[in-house]
Amino acid sequence: MGVSRRAVLLAGAGTAAATASAATAGAAGAAGRSPAGAVVDGAGRASGTADIGRGDDLSDRYPDERGWVNARIRQIRALPYKPTPMLELELPTRLRGSRLLVKNESVHPSGSHKHRLAEALYLNALANGWLVHDSPVVEASSGSTAISEAWFSKLLGIKFVAVVPSGTTAEKKKAILELGGEIVEATGATISERAEQEARDRHGHFMDQFTYAERAYDWRGDHGMAGEILHESDPDWFVMGAGTGGTAASLARHARYTGHRVRVCVTDPENSAFFPGWRDNDRTVTATGSRIEGIGRPKVEPSFLFPLVNRMIRVPDPVSIATMRVAKERLGVAPGGSTGTGLYGALKILRELHRRHETGTVVTVLCDSGERYLDTYYSDAWLEQQGIDFRPWVDTVERFFETGHWTPPRSWRKPPTPRGLMWNM
Repeated sequence: MGVSRRAVLLAGAGTAAATASAATAGAAGAAGRSPAGAVVDGAGRASGTADIGRGDDLSDRYPDERGWVNARIRQIRALPYKPTPMLELELPTRLRGSRLLVKNESVHPSGSHKHRLAEALYLNALANGWLVHDSPVVEASSGSTAISEAWFSKLLGIKFVAVVPSGTTAEKKKAILELGGEIVEATGATISERAEQEARDRHGHFMDQFTYAERAYDWRGDHGMAGEILHESDPDWFVMGAGTGGTAASLARHARYTGHRVRVCVTDPENSAFFPGWRDNDRTVTATGSRIEGIGRPKVEPSFLFPLVNRMIRVPDPVSIATMRVAKERLGVAPGGSTGTGLYGALKILRELHRRHETGTVVTVLCDSGERYLDTYYSDAWLEQQGIDFRPWVDTVERFFETGHWTPPRSWRKPPTPRGLMWNM
């Protein structure tokens, strides 16, 4: 590559040119002028016709609270890290050779797998300069993410406001309040819009988990659920419901990045837009919303990335609740409804592996504790009010764990198979 004439002249100018330049600058300074002939103002900036306009050279338009930000990032990064436990559910002899593992995320300090998401969202917002010391964080959440964000807000000394759907369990709202958070209720389909408005009105930051979940996660690193699962068990399938889609995206990306074989199955509850949106490759699909807290959405959220999901299974709400109830006895831990949705999908995949004379390892997640749902999913009276008749399915799930045979209740009417070639791929 050639050297420009200007570069050659500068390189060969030597000490004499540098000395002459310095002398010129010194004389100009003594006269109160810049080398270009412009008057130097009191701030040491050259002004006049040779300089750009004053309004074209600005500093500190936005506050750089580096000390405050760095201190809070250090607080988060100093938290002790320990992988969450992996539980194994015993399978019947018929399925010998296959394994069913359950990642217990309820042991986090804030009680759910959303603890990891909240940590990622706060680090992302702090590093991006979105959080300042005198402004609140506002989030739209059905409960678990809000609880986890409230936990981190309390740790960091940041005011927190949760916009939750009307009907969110009393246990979840109590947990948010006990962590110092404030609650604003809205209809399920409008919580994001309401949270955005609350953030504007309060001059705060809308965390927006539904947009930033898949972007905030560090999917390359081993410090996370994806790294823990893949390095502990190297599964054939990972099965989980989607609230934002961020966990599924993180695990799928980490698997591709590290060369793991796992395929991702998302189990979606009734009345959620994720399943039909993925099936038809249509991000404009809407639905009425889900009765299984934490998963299923009335619209396809930005963090739900179609190409990273290998399979989707739509799960009727009664099956989710029945599977959750049976899992309580076998896990020794009472899970929430979304755990039942994911576990049903795992059982379905195990049955299909057996039918094809194959074996494999399937991992799902115990998302949060059933203690948050004592008045809902563990209340027969509440379920009856909601029209969720789970009882016929309990025998079906229990029989599968005993024998490996799956016999749906006779009274159950199978939903129609959705159109399209992607069904149950």
